[in-house]
Amino acid sequence: MGILTWTYIIVGITFAIYIGIAIWSRAGSTKEFYVAGGGVSPLANGLATAADWMSAASFISMAGLISFMGYDGSVYLMGWTGGYVLLALLLAPYLRKFGKFTVPDFVGDRYYSKTARLVAVICAIFISFTYVAGQMRGVGIVFSRFLEVEIETGVIIGMIIVLFYAVLGGMKGITYTQVAQFCVLIFAYMVPAIFISIMLTGNPFPQIGLGSELADGNGYLLDRLDGLLTELGFGTYTSGSKATIDVFFITAALMVGTAGLPHVIVRFFTVPRVKDARRSAGFALLFIAILYTTAPAVGAFGMYNMLSTTSNQPISSMPQWVGNWQKTGLIGVEDKNADGVIQYVKDPERNELMIDKDIMVLANPEIARLPNWVIALVAAGGLAAALSTAAGLLLVISTSIAHDLLKKSIMTGISEKQELVAARLAATAAVVIAGYFGINPPGFVAEVVAFAFGLAAASFFPVIIMGIFSTRMNKEGAIWGMVTGLLFTIGYIMYFKFINPAANTPENWFFRISPEGIGTLGMLLNFAVSTLVSRFTPAPPLHIQELVEEIRIPRGAGEAVHH
Repeated sequence: MGILTWTYIIVGITFAIYIGIAIWSRAGSTKEFYVAGGGVSPLANGLATAADWMSAASFISMAGLISFMGYDGSVYLMGWTGGYVLLALLLAPYLRKFGKFTVPDFVGDRYYSKTARLVAVICAIFISFTYVAGQMRGVGIVFSRFLEVEIETGVIIGMIIVLFYAVLGGMKGITYTQVAQFCVLIFAYMVPAIFISIMLTGNPFPQIGLGSELADGNGYLLDRLDGLLTELGFGTYTSGSKATIDVFFITAALMVGTAGLPHVIVRFFTVPRVKDARRSAGFALLFIAILYTTAPAVGAFGMYNMLSTTSNQPISSMPQWVGNWQKTGLIGVEDKNADGVIQYVKDPERNELMIDKDIMVLANPEIARLPNWVIALVAAGGLAAALSTAAGLLLVISTSIAHDLLKKSIMTGISEKQELVAARLAATAAVVIAGYFGINPPGFVAEVVAFAFGLAAASFFPVIIMGIFSTRMNKEGAIWGMVTGLLFTIGYIMYFKFINPAANTPENWFFRISPEGIGTLGMLLNFAVSTLVSRFTPAPPLHIQELVEEIRIPRGAGEAVHH
């Protein structure tokens, strides 16, 4: 069977499973819609958290970044993996003990302020929309290649699917759908990685194959990659070109941004006890590590195979995978010197092969000439990764609007049924807006997601950490800290990415810190402003200080509080 037929079969089966789970687990109350009733088991929550966490950026784009950036791409591995450890150790148990539905709920009650809640709602919505744009873009890329439709059409199909199970099932439906999506995405990621590792190195473990000798006797894989890229004018694969300070700031932004991501934090409100929050965090880290330890190998395998099959090859004998991806507009071939041979070189004036970084993982099985069913499986995995995270983000947006904005601030007298309707309407509107950004993205998938992490680092992380560990932190400090960190980070990213992109070079960056890493500086400004303002304004009420002391002893937590 052809790729298209296999794709319809495998993607169709997985979508039927997701929709079936959504119908089976549809939410009947706000508690089920927001936190799945608070009764999810640690293992199921660990699987769901891993799926929520491993987005299109992890599945589709991260290995692509590593393919083209080599050593410099390790900042994404270190930042995202380290960030989850930070989240599991510093935040998850304490936030679960606090027992609220959302991050703005925590901020509003901890800082005894509707204004603080409103600022947190704005931050959550802004971060989530930035993040979800990358997911919808990933959905469009998968559909455009494997279902042979336009990217815009692919995004619309993804919108309809995610709208169905996110709006119908809420967190309850999303949780059990994400369990299925994790199984799909991890199987789809590992199968081609193992196949290609065996083909290139004879080793069935991709993590070991990365550092192994090539089966054809041409030396070690990484040494061969260094040689090929150097011949084409690129830097060596195993050395980096980023400034040390930028590597540090990007890694730190991704780490602390992880700990401030509202769609991941809310997952720890779905388990019955604080002990279960810790256990589910441990399970999730184990499941995440499977993909993240494999990504460097997938990136290296993809780059080696791509160079071997395209560079200095006659146009007349270009491999079929190039033609397949040309139809999507994500690969471009232009014979600039009219010699009939494709030149893939660093010099943009001479380079004749333009490749979108986001396609490397999806194209990898085709490049390696794996069976058609494997290629279709990867498509299903990419969709599972993008849709699982998109659903979690859309839930954050809908609950921020319905619960934190309407119920807690504007229309405090609405019933639970009215609140549930408002949450579903908000999710519907969010899907439409997310679809627009998926069709008109501000960058490639991992880059857009990195911006979301920077915004989360600059806004949420300081107020959550100090809200847990500092009795002196008050509402004035929290509000001014969040506003300062968010505005500074947004302004920096907007200037270099949209207002004056020609200036987006290391020479023009502040202390050579890229827009992807500026969230760390925004976070430091947030800490400084919030600490300074708290010092010169009244201390929090005594009952808030006692609450903070109680939160830091993570035992005896009851159910999530709904009020």
